[in-house]
Amino acid sequence: MVDSQYVLPNDVGLALLDCSEAFHLLLRGERLYAHYLSRACWYGGLVVLLQTSPEAPAIYVLLSRLFRTQDPDQLGEFAHSAGLTDQEYQAFLVYAAGVFSNMGNYKSFGDTKFVPNLPKDKLRQLIWQSQAFQERPEEMESLWDRCGELMFSLDPHQRQLGLREKGTTTYFSGNCCLEDAQLAQKFLDSQNISAYNTRLFKEKDKAGQTCYEVRLASVLGTDAPVDHELAPKLRCFEFEGCTFRVTRGDYAPLLERVVENLQLTKAHAANTNQEQMLEHYIRSFTQGSIAAHKEGSRCWIRDKGPIVESYIGFIESYRDPYGSRGEFEGFVAVVNKAMSAKFARLVESAEQLLLELPWPRTFEKDTFLTPDFTSLDVLTFAGSGIPAGINIPNYDDIRQTEGFKNVSLGNVLSVAYATQKDKLTFLAEEDKDLYIKWKGPSFEVQVGLHELLGHGSGKLFVQEEKGTCNFDREAVINPETGELIQSWYQGSETWDSKFSTSASSYEECRAECVGLYLCLNKDVLRIFELEGEDAEDVIYINWLNMVRAGLLGLEFYTPETSTWRQAHMQARFVILRVLLEAGEGLVSLQHTTGADGKPDALITLNRNKILPVGKPAIERFLRRLQVLKSTADVGPERFLSLRDTVLLRKEARKMFVQANTHLEGEDVTLVQYEGTAAGLIRSFSERFPEDAELLERHLLELSDADTHFWASQG
Repeated sequence: MVDSQYVLPNDVGLALLDCSEAFHLLLRGERLYAHYLSRACWYGGLVVLLQTSPEAPAIYVLLSRLFRTQDPDQLGEFAHSAGLTDQEYQAFLVYAAGVFSNMGNYKSFGDTKFVPNLPKDKLRQLIWQSQAFQERPEEMESLWDRCGELMFSLDPHQRQLGLREKGTTTYFSGNCCLEDAQLAQKFLDSQNISAYNTRLFKEKDKAGQTCYEVRLASVLGTDAPVDHELAPKLRCFEFEGCTFRVTRGDYAPLLERVVENLQLTKAHAANTNQEQMLEHYIRSFTQGSIAAHKEGSRCWIRDKGPIVESYIGFIESYRDPYGSRGEFEGFVAVVNKAMSAKFARLVESAEQLLLELPWPRTFEKDTFLTPDFTSLDVLTFAGSGIPAGINIPNYDDIRQTEGFKNVSLGNVLSVAYATQKDKLTFLAEEDKDLYIKWKGPSFEVQVGLHELLGHGSGKLFVQEEKGTCNFDREAVINPETGELIQSWYQGSETWDSKFSTSASSYEECRAECVGLYLCLNKDVLRIFELEGEDAEDVIYINWLNMVRAGLLGLEFYTPETSTWRQAHMQARFVILRVLLEAGEGLVSLQHTTGADGKPDALITLNRNKILPVGKPAIERFLRRLQVLKSTADVGPERFLSLRDTVLLRKEARKMFVQANTHLEGEDVTLVQYEGTAAGLIRSFSERFPEDAELLERHLLELSDADTHFWASQG
């Protein structure tokens, strides 16, 4: 039996991400804009396969070939003759849906590998009997030989994403360790090269000297004409006794498709901000320029209140074991006007609410850059997973001086956080009905505060290379010590490069604490039309949800390597620890035995102690988090008996079935699918109707070119 944390259960939640109403309200030009942008996102999303594991591209191609040739129902008829039970075939469909949904064979939330929950020989037998195999036996056998073993393997270093012996990653060659990542970051900082769109490959030259290749993602290769920005960077450098060779052209054929569709999108842009944004994105993906992507992001911030919202590029660094390289993602969504009005009122109150946060005014940005904050219904979200809310761009220099946007993904929230009472673990019976009633509204409040005033607050103290500072070195007092601050960011140092492996968890912790702290403010709750007893219940459920999430977070901790695999869940576990350590009966956590006779746990929160005990505890913790972040003070990182209980009773994360858009004449139609594993598979089988086979070939060629970098890892 495979450990349940490495398989997706047959009853995993699957739901249609419904956007039909929002889509049909668009004008024809808006539908065309959304269609071509969605195409760009879907093509770019395939990059994630190459950013996840060595075997992910081949697994994707194998599944794509199977289901493009035969619909899941048709293949199911072959499954019986291949000796599979109904449960085993359903397990295979769930696995395939998981690979498509996560864009690889590692969970996007938690970074653990998942394997097919059926015997390997039965899956092989099914593939051999399939129509795809009958039509192309050599190719299908070759695909199986490439990925069959790794698809099922749970060798210790393959169970989760990580560097060297701690896991698998394709952001680095298999021989790279943490020291290589640190050295590479120092080199990148020295040349003012962003890590966001790079991968790192380490080899020895003929003389035995270590040579690193820093490869930028771009359509153009290293030998193609280079613009003035990149010209001095695409060459060899000697750095600390090693050679660093900066090249480009990673993912080129996939990014070429992205660029083609961004070009087509331009004809349907609603304004000059959108046109300029697309121009900069095209240059960024063509040349490999993060500077161009930043310019595109600036135009995107200036595009206030668009009907169709989007963002695309190498964005979130959660899955890079070092925390600096961005995973490709792209989304297209339509504004939900009613919910957006509430968020707009929150934005109007933001400057006043910032004054409520527990740090001195000097630790806040000089001026609050009023952002867009909208609730969106997602049409397309390509990448490894779909969040509930986003605060972007992630470029600190832009966020600090020019602003950002917040989005809450309304149709994701309504589906992802629907809860069944019988699946509600670790809560007292008397809390469950209240939890189900108020979890949705409380999460809307938390997401709003987390994104706008969590990620949107706080100043980074920076000394530029020329010596100028964005703060007064003779006046800014550290509230923790009562003395002048002693440290700050220097030159090209950024939050991600300075805090590296802990940056994501740390920032999520800070943003979650801001949400907990400010949800106690009655003016905030009135914005969300919550007053009286309803407001009190929302506060209670928001705090209760956080402590329960802290306990659930233990699923995402790997004791063997002492690592956390998910930034948000580590953050929530830390908050649970803070509230437990506050004492005075605020939170209690006890081992129990469930009705099934197996180990269980019960977590309770005393709602009368939230204000007198909980608020001061979060206030102290939040102040310290902000001071360390502002001053670039990287300190050391600092119950696991309950982890087995959490794993025993965990619920698999929902998967979303997304629509496709198709051109029909001069307009666009929307095709939606049923919320099942088969529906999710069908959506992918129909996603690339013109060039699926060519894309599969590109994926295999790109994967083949780098196979040797992981061949010896084991």
